Amino acid sequence: MAGSVIRATYKSPLHEMTQTTPTCLWNDSASIEELKYSIEHGAVGATCNPVIVLSVFKKEMAAWKERIQSLIDEWPTATEDQIAWRLVREISTKSAALLLPIFERHQGRNGRLSIQTDPRLFRDARAMQAQAAEFSRLAPNMLVKIPATRAGIPAIEEATYQGISINATVCFTLPQCIAVAEAVERGLQRRERERKIIAGMGPVCTIMVGRLDDWLKLVAEKENLTIDPGYLEWAGVAVFKKTYRIFRERGYRTRLLSAAFRNHMHWSEFIGGDVVISPPYSWQVRFNASDIKIQSRIDVAVEPKIIAELLRKFGDFRRAYEEDGIQPNEFDTYGATRRTLRQFIAACHDLDGIVRDILIPNPDAP
Repeated sequence: MAGSVIRATYKSPLHEMTQTTPTCLWNDSASIEELKYSIEHGAVGATCNPVIVLSVFKKEMAAWKERIQSLIDEWPTATEDQIAWRLVREISTKSAALLLPIFERHQGRNGRLSIQTDPRLFRDARAMQAQAAEFSRLAPNMLVKIPATRAGIPAIEEATYQGISINATVCFTLPQCIAVAEAVERGLQRRERERKIIAGMGPVCTIMVGRLDDWLKLVAEKENLTIDPGYLEWAGVAVFKKTYRIFRERGYRTRLLSAAFRNHMHWSEFIGGDVVISPPYSWQVRFNASDIKIQSRIDVAVEPKIIAELLRKFGDFRRAYEEDGIQPNEFDTYGATRRTLRQFIAACHDLDGIVRDILIPNPDAP
């Protein structure tokens, strides 16, 4: 009809975001079914870690029990830990295969599966580098997670120099993000000087925004601090927005990723940025059922009074928000870092336990 306007239709708010803004959606899950849902709604990547793999096994053990037993039979001398990590590799490789067409279409910038190095190696740069190199060979579209710890920063530089695309994880603060971005730049520049290929590399730095909020809420309880509870929902958002501004100003070639979702602002406040949001499946379903308006908010500043109050009352927010808040030798002792490393390491032990129950069935069990 003459004069009619054809309007685009979108499957969901997340799909609309991926089609109308530079902001990318990645799936924070190792479940194939959940990844398929996410791709249907515009996802172009996925992430994985020990906690995520553990949750997959708990929900889908019936589907995995036979495979665990076959690995036990195939590897008669393997430890439970070796078998557990073989399973991590298999889950990650299956997800990577699903994303490979996207990887090829996006020429390496997206379509990657982010696999995490063993969190127990967080103090050993060489061990993390070696595992990163091995993981990167599992599939052409692997992105390897290395923690932003004291040893992780040089590991990130060396892995980047080796041509491995990295995702810095266990990261909560502006100083960590800058250290990661500078390490990636050094690695890329070394490759450029030697005329090695950097096209198609896709380095990412994750800010676990919700875990920073969680930590400050714990600090408030421990130190008997009183503050408008709504202010504590903005801490991770404030750090992310400031980091994004600095990354753009300095031209860093590392993209930021928002993870550890606790409220819709960990998505909605970053729309419009050339960033990645990586919510778990349950949060994607929630976001897609919402009436959140898709509009660019990445450059909308957090209210100054909120930041001022957080800076005044929380030393750990100051450490996270200011560029010189903490030094690399303090990365491992930051409260949110310690809590997250402990959880990731505990998940590794829990994965071992799942294998152990099949490798050595409990004779006392009913």
